[in-house]
Amino acid sequence: MKKIMFYINAIHDGGAERVMVNLAMFFSKTGYDTFLVTSFRDKWEYPLEKNVKRISLEDQEIKQSKLMRNVSRIFKLRKLCKKEKPDILISFMEEPNFRAILATRGLPVKTLVSVRNDPNKEYAGKMGVFVGKVLLPMADGCVFQTKEAQEWFPEKLQKKSKIIYNAVKEDFYHVERNPNHGEIVTCGRLTEQKNHAILISAFAEVVKKYPYVTLKIYGEGTLRDTLQEQINELGIQDKAFLMGVTNSVEKALETAELFVLSSDYEGMPNALMEAMAVGVPCISTDCPCGGPRELFGERLKRRLVPCGDARKMAIKMNEVLKNSESGTLEKECAESFRPLYVNDLWEKYLLEIIDRK
Repeated sequence: MKKIMFYINAIHDGGAERVMVNLAMFFSKTGYDTFLVTSFRDKWEYPLEKNVKRISLEDQEIKQSKLMRNVSRIFKLRKLCKKEKPDILISFMEEPNFRAILATRGLPVKTLVSVRNDPNKEYAGKMGVFVGKVLLPMADGCVFQTKEAQEWFPEKLQKKSKIIYNAVKEDFYHVERNPNHGEIVTCGRLTEQKNHAILISAFAEVVKKYPYVTLKIYGEGTLRDTLQEQINELGIQDKAFLMGVTNSVEKALETAELFVLSSDYEGMPNALMEAMAVGVPCISTDCPCGGPRELFGERLKRRLVPCGDARKMAIKMNEVLKNSESGTLEKECAESFRPLYVNDLWEKYLLEIIDRK
């Protein structure tokens, strides 16, 4: 039995975290000895299948300097790899990626890293460039989500990499939509990257034309108070709601008439993919590194709006609401990221790396 170990900082929130949880559950159900390792535990986490062995490097998140935190976690991860002897260690995100590479140096453990965000942001600065251009090519393989992201890295890494979209849970494809008239939904951490502020500004303009609309923002983050203040200042507190984290995104999308992604940058946005799989009409910023543009293709590219442009976003939202669009095109485009297809790509690539001499 092949032994697979996944590693990420936490599984308490976020699209990349949810993708890793789903992958771990797939490999566990398929008969692999599967571990999911996080740097620390949190009060709320995505649920896991009981067959996935859950390990945390720290019982609680330890507050240290960035250098000491990374050294400590590299040491603990290496110790764990020596003990469990996985065939392959799979990591997501910048810090877990370089920790995984350094922790397995000299060990008979293959490393597969995955870039989950815009590399211009995730690997910014001198240290980021060093990690991206020097350390990551030391991995045995890499999964990218878009061609644009892949092209940022050295040819050495590109040659042994694959582009694989995220899989969306099959549950989303079977949601029976029951949209509430005028309900607009988005999902994502309340951080600058997601730029919920421009969505709120755009929504305030939409309310003027369609007074019945509502906005539900699912997610938590450091900007909660700032966003609530913006909502209050615009006088739309009875229309726009910060809903907090949900572990039932399907239910949130079931009643949505429109989904809007307002991010300044993304890898491959899971929240957008899930909305498409449900068949919710979608609008998105045309953000780097090209994820929404790839997902929408030619048939839906008219639904893209420039990053940071609240006026154009409001115009597009008004247009979709006016036309009462069905979401049929979104659902058709979503066929390319069904779990059966995407998980098969992951498994074949994983075994190719494990068996590589």
